[in-house]
Amino acid sequence: MSMDAIVYVVDDDAAMVESLSWIIESVGLKAKIFTQAQDFLDEYKPEQPGCLLLDVRMPGMSGPELQTKLLALSATLPIIFISGHGDVPLAVRVMKAGAVDFLTKPFNDQVLLESINRALRFDKINREKQQENAQAEAKFALLSPREVQVLQGIVSGKQNKVISAELMISLKTVEAHRASVMKKMSVRSVPELVKLVLTNGVQEPVTQD
Repeated sequence: MSMDAIVYVVDDDAAMVESLSWIIESVGLKAKIFTQAQDFLDEYKPEQPGCLLLDVRMPGMSGPELQTKLLALSATLPIIFISGHGDVPLAVRVMKAGAVDFLTKPFNDQVLLESINRALRFDKINREKQQENAQAEAKFALLSPREVQVLQGIVSGKQNKVISAELMISLKTVEAHRASVMKKMSVRSVPELVKLVLTNGVQEPVTQD
């Protein structure tokens, strides 16, 4: 069962977090509040869908510092920065580091909610893509070294007879490997197979003769 998304809010301003929490929950979303970045980091779980509303300037760990720590953990949680200062260079820096938005206080409630909805959509799409990649890798891992070689030939657009000559195996053997590859990768056509391999960027294992 999939988990409901959580909108995390990290801001040391008690009045601000209370206001943000009310706005978020008024549209049926779940909010979780932290007044210190380290407290959020201590509870962060990569498998939890959602997004992060993050204040720029806080005592202790700042917003950009938390972003850096999350990047070091390979975290993909979308971050929306909120700031009381129109610091353009900082905004550019955190956006280049992967933040999805940078809002300057005070901001319109609707603008905030639209930004949150974009971040949640981004997170959903990203998690679905990660799941597809993992499934493709798992299928690819089922292939024998010889099947991997045949797959490489198929993806390169080579005909069976060319693959047969290059691998110095019979045409019937290539056809058998090809059928096995299609079955293990759960595809019905070559275009579907090529798309699966290329769009999911599956890593090729080391082949053996």
